[in-house]
Amino acid sequence: MVTMRILLIALASMTGVAAHAQTDPSFAPCAVCHTVKPGQNRLGPTLAGVVGRKKAAVANFNYSPAFKAQKGVWTEAELDAFLANPRAKVPGTRMVYVGMPDKAKRAKLIAWLKAQR
Repeated sequence: MVTMRILLIALASMTGVAAHAQTDPSFAPCAVCHTVKPGQNRLGPTLAGVVGRKKAAVANFNYSPAFKAQKGVWTEAELDAFLANPRAKVPGTRMVYVGMPDKAKRAKLIAWLKAQR
């Protein structure tokens, strides 16, 4: 686990995601794989406009079969459940993030993401 954290920190510093993390600290773990710039996918799809967007709908992103099977849109409640435990919400996801157990931190992150268009 420590090795994974070191790897993620190193990756973050090499790819310049610190600017996103400074915008909202709750986005820091997401910024390792995601951006909030429209049309710019990374290891994960862009999170620009994620609240209200159809699931698995970002153009030019290769979603896992588990995500492709998801229906509906990303509501605040859906994001909250997913961020709490991604693997429980979407079994088979390729996302390595284990989740954000703190409900207040999730709420802050979701509010911040909602403003990212």
